[in-house]
Amino acid sequence: MRLLLWWGGRALVSAATLLGVSILIFAAVRMMPGGFAETVLGPFATADQKAALAEQYGLDQPIPAQYWHWLSAVVTGDFGTSMISRTPVADELGARLPVTAELTLIAIAVALLAGVPLGVLTAVRARPGGGGAAGRLLSGLGVSVPEFVLAALTVFLFSRYALGLRAGGHVPFGEDPAGNLRSMILPALVLSIFALSATARTTRDAVLNVLVEPYVTAAVARGERPSSIVLHHVLRNAAAPVVTLTATIAAYLLGGALIVEYAFNLPGIGSFIVQAITRRDYAVVQAGVLLAAAVFIVMNMLVDLAVGLIDPRLGTEAGGK
Repeated sequence: MRLLLWWGGRALVSAATLLGVSILIFAAVRMMPGGFAETVLGPFATADQKAALAEQYGLDQPIPAQYWHWLSAVVTGDFGTSMISRTPVADELGARLPVTAELTLIAIAVALLAGVPLGVLTAVRARPGGGGAAGRLLSGLGVSVPEFVLAALTVFLFSRYALGLRAGGHVPFGEDPAGNLRSMILPALVLSIFALSATARTTRDAVLNVLVEPYVTAAVARGERPSSIVLHHVLRNAAAPVVTLTATIAAYLLGGALIVEYAFNLPGIGSFIVQAITRRDYAVVQAGVLLAAAVFIVMNMLVDLAVGLIDPRLGTEAGGK
């Protein structure tokens, strides 16, 4: 019962967070210099032309009235109509969501499948007085190098030299699955570098903390094999910080996808939002940011559930609180 109440409280907090995000993004897009009328009509448009365009899209109404009209529609699933393409925003986002979802999922898979074993390996082989220095150096570089630098360098190398992978453009999965993978692997690898480094570093620290626990020492004293100790005693107890990090990584990858999609010319949500910002397409920007916030909040709730299943002590503490 306590756990159900806790989840109910989390749901209310999540709803309040989404409401706050909606207010902030609605106000922010209207505070950007150069409104929709100036962007569409140009600098030489007359006042009457600007007024007519504002009236056509309801931009002449008070800001609170505009927000209430938009929020009421969003609650019913209507994200409005793109002010540029005149098509429903939900259809536009739905057409681009598979590209961003595939890019993000591949990047998360690479980060977890490579980062977790690398973190465990560097922790198990660490020695006092400098052990694991190479792993810390590589993870530090991976965290520090920006995506746009890696993306630009990758596009240049794979465009200049025939290295077997596409460095731009997108092939739909339904048309050519192999071609789709070739077009997505490079941007996914670029996007995963930060997440991989952060995962490896977090896993290493978590494993090092678990290795000094008494039950690990007892397992060593019983003569258990190192591989058995790692699998049965270390990984599960060290998994909670890594799982928690996954939610943060997912949010970061959604943000990093903006740059990667633009650099590799992928028709995803990120590049679509960038274009909408430059065109002051308010409905698209609002819906895109709200969708990203909703994904992040849902990921956090799922991570809380997963952590409670991995370590029941944490779930009990959460239910008690």
